[in-house]
Amino acid sequence: GYLWHVEGGCVFNSSDLNDIEYFQIYNYNKLKLFRFSSTLDKFVGYTEFGIKQATAFNNNKDIIADVRASKEHICLNNIKNDYESALTKS
Repeated sequence: GYLWHVEGGCVFNSSDLNDIEYFQIYNYNKLKLFRFSSTLDKFVGYTEFGIKQATAFNNNKDIIADVRASKEHICLNNIKNDYESALTKS
């Protein structure tokens, strides 16, 4: 079955770190529970359970530090290549 699914990704308009949004979405049985957005710099809940999880994650300094670092570690390293590739094809 489907059950638990976590998805992460990057949205960008340029290769500048300030123009990049990193997100993580936490789903259970195809229902979005909560997500992290680097634009908001916090987790946001969409269900009663998701709000509790988002609050707990926001209060955990290790988790917040990890997702903040993911923006640079995952997005910035990959988007430089993706952005340049997209520009050469357009």
